[in-house]
Amino acid sequence: MTVRIHIQDGTPPYEQVRAQIAEQARSGELPVGYRLPTVRGLAETLGLAANTVAKAYRALEADGVIETRGRNGTVIAAAGPAAEREVAAAAQGFAERARRLGVGEEAAMAAVRDALRAVFRA
Repeated sequence: MTVRIHIQDGTPPYEQVRAQIAEQARSGELPVGYRLPTVRGLAETLGLAANTVAKAYRALEADGVIETRGRNGTVIAAAGPAAEREVAAAAQGFAERARRLGVGEEAAMAAVRDALRAVFRA
Protein backbone atom coordinates (compact mmCIF):
# COMPACT_ATOMS: atom_id res chain seq x y z
CA MET A 1 0.00 0.00 0.00
CA THR A 2 1.34 3.40 -0.96
CA VAL A 3 -0.10 6.60 0.47
CA ARG A 4 1.55 9.97 -0.02
CA ILE A 5 0.40 13.24 1.50
CA HIS A 6 0.94 16.44 -0.49
CA ILE A 7 0.49 19.38 1.87
CA GLN A 8 0.76 22.00 -0.88
CA ASP A 9 -2.09 20.40 -2.83
CA GLY A 10 -4.74 22.04 -0.64
CA THR A 11 -6.79 18.85 -0.19
CA PRO A 12 -7.21 17.92 3.48
CA PRO A 13 -4.83 15.08 4.49
CA TYR A 14 -7.69 12.78 5.63
CA GLU A 15 -9.27 13.15 2.16
CA GLN A 16 -5.97 12.32 0.47
CA VAL A 17 -5.65 9.16 2.60
CA ARG A 18 -9.29 8.21 1.89
CA ALA A 19 -9.04 8.82 -1.86
CA GLN A 20 -5.75 6.96 -2.31
CA ILE A 21 -6.88 3.87 -0.38
CA ALA A 22 -10.24 3.87 -2.18
CA GLU A 23 -8.53 4.08 -5.59
CA GLN A 24 -6.07 1.31 -4.74
CA ALA A 25 -8.95 -0.90 -3.59
CA ARG A 26 -11.00 -0.10 -6.70
CA SER A 27 -8.07 -0.85 -9.03
CA GLY A 28 -7.31 -4.14 -7.30
CA GLU A 29 -3.89 -2.96 -6.17
CA LEU A 30 -5.21 -3.64 -2.66
CA PRO A 31 -7.08 -6.95 -2.93
CA VAL A 32 -10.15 -7.95 -0.94
CA GLY A 33 -9.04 -9.00 2.51
CA TYR A 34 -5.81 -6.98 2.44
CA ARG A 35 -5.08 -5.95 6.01
CA LEU A 36 -4.50 -2.21 6.42
CA PRO A 37 -2.07 -0.75 8.93
CA THR A 38 -3.50 0.33 12.26
CA VAL A 39 -4.68 3.91 12.53
CA ARG A 40 -1.74 4.77 14.76
CA GLY A 41 0.74 2.90 12.58
CA LEU A 42 -0.34 4.65 9.39
CA ALA A 43 -0.52 8.02 11.14
CA GLU A 44 3.04 7.57 12.38
CA THR A 45 4.28 6.51 8.94
CA LEU A 46 2.65 9.51 7.26
CA GLY A 47 3.48 12.02 9.99
CA LEU A 48 -0.19 12.73 10.63
CA ALA A 49 -2.34 12.85 13.74
CA ALA A 50 -4.09 9.57 14.54
CA ASN A 51 -7.45 11.37 14.40
CA THR A 52 -6.76 12.34 10.77
CA VAL A 53 -6.23 8.72 9.71
CA ALA A 54 -9.17 7.59 11.88
CA LYS A 55 -11.40 10.07 10.03
CA ALA A 56 -10.25 8.65 6.67
CA TYR A 57 -10.88 5.08 7.87
CA ARG A 58 -14.37 6.00 9.11
CA ALA A 59 -15.21 7.53 5.72
CA LEU A 60 -13.86 4.44 3.90
CA GLU A 61 -15.91 2.17 6.15
CA ALA A 62 -19.04 4.25 5.56
CA ASP A 63 -18.43 3.88 1.81
CA GLY A 64 -18.04 0.11 2.13
CA VAL A 65 -14.41 0.17 0.95
CA ILE A 66 -13.01 -1.24 4.19
CA GLU A 67 -14.39 -3.15 7.14
CA THR A 68 -13.15 -3.37 10.70
CA ARG A 69 -12.96 -6.83 12.19
CA GLY A 70 -12.19 -5.94 15.78
CA ARG A 71 -9.01 -7.61 16.96
CA ASN A 72 -8.44 -8.96 13.43
CA GLY A 73 -7.83 -5.47 12.10
CA THR A 74 -9.15 -3.43 9.23
CA VAL A 75 -9.29 -4.98 5.77
CA ILE A 76 -10.31 -4.11 2.23
CA ALA A 77 -13.95 -5.12 1.78
CA ALA A 78 -15.40 -6.72 -1.31
CA ALA A 79 -16.95 -4.25 -3.74
CA GLY A 80 -20.64 -4.30 -4.48
CA PRO A 81 -23.76 -5.01 -2.51
CA ALA A 82 -23.69 -6.64 0.91
CA ALA A 83 -24.55 -10.09 -0.46
CA GLU A 84 -21.59 -10.00 -2.84
CA ARG A 85 -19.30 -8.88 -0.01
CA GLU A 86 -20.52 -11.74 2.15
CA VAL A 87 -19.96 -14.27 -0.64
CA ALA A 88 -16.45 -12.90 -1.24
CA ALA A 89 -15.66 -13.17 2.48
CA ALA A 90 -16.93 -16.76 2.54
CA ALA A 91 -14.85 -17.61 -0.53
CA GLN A 92 -11.78 -16.06 1.08
CA GLY A 93 -12.38 -18.10 4.23
CA PHE A 94 -12.80 -21.29 2.19
CA ALA A 95 -9.62 -20.64 0.22
CA GLU A 96 -7.61 -20.03 3.37
CA ARG A 97 -8.99 -23.17 5.02
CA ALA A 98 -8.34 -25.31 1.95
CA ARG A 99 -4.75 -24.10 1.90
CA ARG A 100 -4.31 -24.83 5.62
CA LEU A 101 -5.64 -28.34 5.01
CA GLY A 102 -3.15 -28.87 2.22
CA VAL A 103 -5.79 -29.13 -0.51
CA GLY A 104 -4.53 -28.01 -3.93
CA GLU A 105 -6.17 -25.29 -5.99
CA GLU A 106 -7.68 -27.70 -8.52
CA ALA A 107 -9.19 -29.94 -5.83
CA ALA A 108 -10.58 -26.91 -4.01
CA MET A 109 -12.13 -25.58 -7.23
CA ALA A 110 -13.66 -29.00 -7.94
CA ALA A 111 -15.19 -29.03 -4.46
CA VAL A 112 -16.69 -25.58 -5.05
CA ARG A 113 -18.11 -26.57 -8.45
CA ASP A 114 -19.67 -29.72 -6.96
CA ALA A 115 -21.21 -27.77 -4.07
CA LEU A 116 -22.61 -25.11 -6.41
CA ARG A 117 -24.12 -27.74 -8.71
CA ALA A 118 -25.70 -29.53 -5.75
CA VAL A 119 -27.27 -26.34 -4.41
CA PHE A 120 -28.33 -24.62 -7.62
CA ARG A 121 -29.65 -27.71 -9.36
CA ALA A 122 -31.51 -29.10 -6.35
